[in-house]
Amino acid sequence: MESYFQTFIHLVFIGFVALFPVVNPIGTAFIVSPYFANLSRQERYSVVKRIVLYAFLICTIALFTGHWILELFGLSVPIIQLAGGIMICKIGWEFLASDKTDTPVQTPAGTAALNSNADLENKLFYPITFPVTTGAGTLAVLFTLSTKVVVKDFSQYLLNTGALMVSIVAMCILIFIFYTNANRLINYMGSHNEKIINRLMAFLIFCVGLQIAVDGITQIVKG
Repeated sequence: MESYFQTFIHLVFIGFVALFPVVNPIGTAFIVSPYFANLSRQERYSVVKRIVLYAFLICTIALFTGHWILELFGLSVPIIQLAGGIMICKIGWEFLASDKTDTPVQTPAGTAALNSNADLENKLFYPITFPVTTGAGTLAVLFTLSTKVVVKDFSQYLLNTGALMVSIVAMCILIFIFYTNANRLINYMGSHNEKIINRLMAFLIFCVGLQIAVDGITQIVKG
């Protein structure tokens, strides 16, 4: 029993350490915060809950079906990294090139809020949840971990799966905490510093996407 517990804790740690840098809930919170600029505290909670739910479903599906998806479509993890990395680069570039925060359009307040909320609804899954929150890096990690979950011993399979699910839940909790509280830190720093940090994080998102794509290309060349 003790060995099972140690294995469980070890897998939870491995899953958390593998997921944290690719999900990056702290840095990503600054990137998605502008989407929530016109929301009340309660609306922000509601929106973030849906994002966390989407992220949880993506991670869970990727964990349980990842190895079958790869086999079904004849895909490899490096290809997922390359395609996803390009998508993340696109998101980062759009944030860098955007001037929306610098040149607001004068519209009636009610109409602006309505249009903003309606537009946000369409963006909750794409691009906020995927690929910004849980993108190619997350899928690549989970697809890789899913190949290690499948074992002949059913009790070991349950242990492995349960441990990785705990890691996913822990990551979702961090996403919720940082997404709902990012505006407090931004307000403390001031609007000027907010723009600087948003641009910096957009650049880092672009670099992360580029790194993921390059890793995929490297693995393809080696293979």
